[in-house]
Amino acid sequence: MNNTISPRRHILTRPLAQAIALGAGLGVISLASAQSTTGTLVGQVADHAGNTVLIQSSNGLVRQVPVDARGRYVAAQLPLGAYTVSLQQDGKTVDSRENVTLHVGAATNVSFSAPPGATAGNAAVLSAVNVTSSALPAIDVTSVDSRTVVTADQLAKLPLGRSAEAIAQLAPGVNRNTANFTSATGQALVSFGGSAASENAYYINGFNTTDPLNAAGGLTLPYGAIDQQEVYTGGYSAQYGRSDGGVINQVGKRGSNDWHFGAQVLWEPSFARSDYTDIYYANGNPKTPVAGNLYNPKSKNELSSTTVSAYAGGPLIKDKLFFFLAGEFEREQGKSVNAVDNTSTPYQQYHYDDPRWYGKLDWNINDSNILELTGASDKRIGAGSVYNYDYTARSRGQYTRPLDNTKKGGDLYLAKYTGYLTDNLTVSAMYGEMKTHDYDGPGNYDDSLTYVGGVTNQNPALIGGVPRGNTQISSLADPARGNKTTNTRLDVSYHLGDHTISLGIDNQKAEALHQGTRNTGPGYAWVYGHTDHPDQPLVTGANGVPAPGDFANGQDGYFVQKNIDNNAVSVRSQQRAQYIEDKWQVSDRWLLSLGLRNDQFTDYNSSGQPFITQTRPQWAPRLGFSWDVNGDSSFKVFGNAGRYYLGLPLNPATGAASGYVSTQQYYTYSGIAADGTPTGLTVMSNPVSANNSFGNPPDPNTVTAKNIKAEYQDEFILGFTKTAGTHWLYGAKLTQRILRNAIDDFCDIDRVTAKAAALGYDVGSSNSCYLINPGRENTFNLLDPTGNPFSVTLSNQELGFPQLKRRYYALETFLEHPFDGTWYGRINYTFSRSYGNTEGQLRSDLLQSGASASEDWDNSVIMENTNGPQNNDHTHQVRAFGYYQFNPQWLASANLSVQSGNPRICLGYYGPDHTNPVNYGNAYHWCDGLPSPPGSHGRLPWTYRLDLGVTYRPAFAAHKLGFSANVFNVFNEQRPTFLQPNSEQQAYTPNPLYGTALYREDPRYFRLSVSYDY
Repeated sequence: MNNTISPRRHILTRPLAQAIALGAGLGVISLASAQSTTGTLVGQVADHAGNTVLIQSSNGLVRQVPVDARGRYVAAQLPLGAYTVSLQQDGKTVDSRENVTLHVGAATNVSFSAPPGATAGNAAVLSAVNVTSSALPAIDVTSVDSRTVVTADQLAKLPLGRSAEAIAQLAPGVNRNTANFTSATGQALVSFGGSAASENAYYINGFNTTDPLNAAGGLTLPYGAIDQQEVYTGGYSAQYGRSDGGVINQVGKRGSNDWHFGAQVLWEPSFARSDYTDIYYANGNPKTPVAGNLYNPKSKNELSSTTVSAYAGGPLIKDKLFFFLAGEFEREQGKSVNAVDNTSTPYQQYHYDDPRWYGKLDWNINDSNILELTGASDKRIGAGSVYNYDYTARSRGQYTRPLDNTKKGGDLYLAKYTGYLTDNLTVSAMYGEMKTHDYDGPGNYDDSLTYVGGVTNQNPALIGGVPRGNTQISSLADPARGNKTTNTRLDVSYHLGDHTISLGIDNQKAEALHQGTRNTGPGYAWVYGHTDHPDQPLVTGANGVPAPGDFANGQDGYFVQKNIDNNAVSVRSQQRAQYIEDKWQVSDRWLLSLGLRNDQFTDYNSSGQPFITQTRPQWAPRLGFSWDVNGDSSFKVFGNAGRYYLGLPLNPATGAASGYVSTQQYYTYSGIAADGTPTGLTVMSNPVSANNSFGNPPDPNTVTAKNIKAEYQDEFILGFTKTAGTHWLYGAKLTQRILRNAIDDFCDIDRVTAKAAALGYDVGSSNSCYLINPGRENTFNLLDPTGNPFSVTLSNQELGFPQLKRRYYALETFLEHPFDGTWYGRINYTFSRSYGNTEGQLRSDLLQSGASASEDWDNSVIMENTNGPQNNDHTHQVRAFGYYQFNPQWLASANLSVQSGNPRICLGYYGPDHTNPVNYGNAYHWCDGLPSPPGSHGRLPWTYRLDLGVTYRPAFAAHKLGFSANVFNVFNEQRPTFLQPNSEQQAYTPNPLYGTALYREDPRYFRLSVSYDY
């Protein structure tokens, strides 16, 4: 359903609605769709009342469109803004409407009707159509998609977090990711309709800003520069793709013939923020506790932020050239105590500077051609200091080193041309570039130190019961690490009778530059471990690790791993698409949307060689309908069926396609030095790798299964929207999503080589891991000893996998009271289920955010007992929000979110005998020797969050000066949202962290602000 929640939609009074309903008898529809930056004007004109419609924007754009033989007109792809729409008869204005505001991706109806008895001869006395604040907005019967639109006016009124993701959570079926995954600029990612948090797309003014490496969010606008934000939850047109989750589309403000400027200061003080809840071990204490059962004294954390923003916009040349410029600077600073096992950064004082800016130039070359130039920047720059910390006394110790200097985010620039070549033909073209940084430079780096982890597992007899470590950081990155994306679009739209035909291209090139990390110090790290059963092997299978009790100093179960990790490469991808679409007004009440999209994806390794070539047609049909049941835009039934292809982010190219190192070698030890490194080592094993990751760059032809298919999902939607009296709207929508195909890495190479040997092949080399289509038959390319290629096919049964399964179904309902000059309110209830044996590209339950590189599908045993509700499944969700305008000076607002908890997860060693057949340790879907599918251990608790706001705009300042106060999480509920899932440290050795609430709801905090808008 169209969940537009703007309070300022222009409508016609009920006596005229039947004659001039949106889309009824118009034969034309909205040309704007998902990721659009424009809107459409449509209308009906009474017989002989006028023959043209003159459209004039507040920034000087003028279009004159004809009224057809049936009294209809359409003006498509209009820039957002305020318009005056005038009906003309023989060049003279006979009626007009002022301050008509367009909404992105939607059709706005402005119609004209003569009074009873009027004829062509008295058209000049055409009666006005009144727009009243109490009238309901007409339902947009031209749309077949599912979206929520939030305007700048509402952003200024509602108590919201200042991020695109916080705004998106106003839409039904959108939830904060349970694993606390964040974007490069620190924003919490969201999940749409059961999909992984990496399967969404982000847009600014039509440019795709999605992170190309892991699809972890994207660049977004300064909050005050947002004109409108669309949140698409399904059903969008063939013009757009590359998302099987949702779309966040931001359209920035633009200048006009009127000068506007303003400024704002916001403050979130630390003294008005409630304490975080301390974290304690939930399953016993470690062998060498630092401070009893205390894991993280989060109540000692402090956080405050101050944001200063300003904007200005107006004409550089009246009616021709306009600018809008906005800047925002946020300083976030605080103190943070990390967990007791974090010896490198136990306590930190930090600050983050978040500079953001946005600029736009609009040039009306003439009435038929316009040019738009956009620049934007979204960055996060961090620094600070590291100190020792006494966890028993809960007091800060001495300064040790500077915190890493970080710089994330980047800049984008784009140009868009729109040509209204004829009354029926419109052409637009866009090109843009985005560059982002991922700099992480350690301060006072000491390469003589070796990183030490797992200190709470050190043998207490060797350290006097006090764990030993040092301040070394865990990894180093290339200073030039970053990403680059370019977008090119060409769109052509032609209106022909009852059809509006659109076609075009949508191309994107992405590069990941110098991505990856390497070990610090000598090039390896030490990580301590312990088992309660030293007589049993640590790892079984081909790459086994024997029992520590068989070696000197291992009889008590203490051991240490020497870990080597090294990966730093540059890779790229090319994604192209072509589409054609017909919006067909079949009759006065029926609209059909018929679209077809063809996506092609090519991925290149670090040597510039393609290892995925999906350039054969990948047809994605998009079929939708809208039925104006009563013919007066008071009751709409709509439906949509579509296929959505998703290209791979670049992360898999940096791993399986490039040959990385990730090995572990096991030792026992007889001593521990003052810096935490082990001494008196006895070798237990050669270097082993669960994924055969020994750093050998693979032949590009052996990286993927032969003829690997792209990820895609099918979606089906059926819903309705209806008026209820003169003040209410309500509706419901059914959605089903079925993931048909996915791509993930498969690392059980022994199955492949064994099949090759059985077929009589002599294997010279194979890949460490393959990218495959899980749950299907896959054909693998290998090389014989002379380098000649050959192929081996394994059925899904031979791979040992279940069928791929991720399904989502939902019933969404809503009740809305549009703004009537006094109050606005909306409540959504969503019942949904997201279930199957995979979350998608990520694994939230294991905090694995590398796209298509999680432990899912690595081997057969890791996929046993995986079917059930997935980690982002919330069965019940209620969202209610709104505001009340007491008078021109005082406004109160509220935002309520209630949702049921996600599944509890319990993972452990494999089978009833707690074995470790493929060296995946405590990550199998077994718990206490029993199968442990998702959802078999109950649910986390429901969460309830209420945010409140009040705004005062005094009359003495002409209501331009505003003072606001917001309180978030009023009742300070800090219920857990993520529990540590691993029940064992080693086989039969309980993990003291199992069940510990690592993430909770944010505590209560206040925001104060003062603003001035002219």
